[in-house]
Amino acid sequence: MKIDGEFIKLDSFLKAVDAVSSGGEAKILIAEGLVQVNGETELRRGRKLRPGDTVVMEGKAYQVE
Repeated sequence: MKIDGEFIKLDSFLKAVDAVSSGGEAKILIAEGLVQVNGETELRRGRKLRPGDTVVMEGKAYQVE
């Protein structure tokens, strides 16, 4: 997904790519350790994603552009 600006927060990114239906769902999945950023489990929903980052959730990969 292409972002406008320098970065997008992880929870907002998951909503933008329709990986989750709400911010609450994103918060739960991130807190449970079910989301990876660049190959590492990420527990911070406010993690800043920049172009080139890869997010994996439930076996599906999303590229930040």
